[in-house]
Amino acid sequence: MTSLSDRETAIRREEAHDLREAYERGRKDAKAARRRHPVAMTFIIIAAAVGIIVLALAAMNGSFSGAGTVVDQNLATAATEATPVVQNAASQAGAAVKDATHKAGDKVAAATDGKPGNSGDTPAAPNR
Repeated sequence: MTSLSDRETAIRREEAHDLREAYERGRKDAKAARRRHPVAMTFIIIAAAVGIIVLALAAMNGSFSGAGTVVDQNLATAATEATPVVQNAASQAGAAVKDATHKAGDKVAAATDGKPGNSGDTPAAPNR
């Protein structure tokens, strides 16, 4: 026959085991409920970095309006410097496309002996 303390010890072990299982199930459920999305996390990190930069600028300039002025000046400078670069790249891309189409047209003309509608593989239709 077992003593009362042995029974109590067995019950406590069983309760501890049940409690541990419930804890682990809860952890799994919580982890599943807070799945992280990489894109959202990236945006959150970028927003946090921008916030830290604005706070640092505010501390350096003494106010948020001063920090906003600095940010606006930097954005205006970046836009001013980027505009000619983007326009130059666009014009170069346009010239490259135009050049490629002219070269392709020259190759087609050479393959057809300069006659429209004649690919070189089929005889030309007689003129009427």
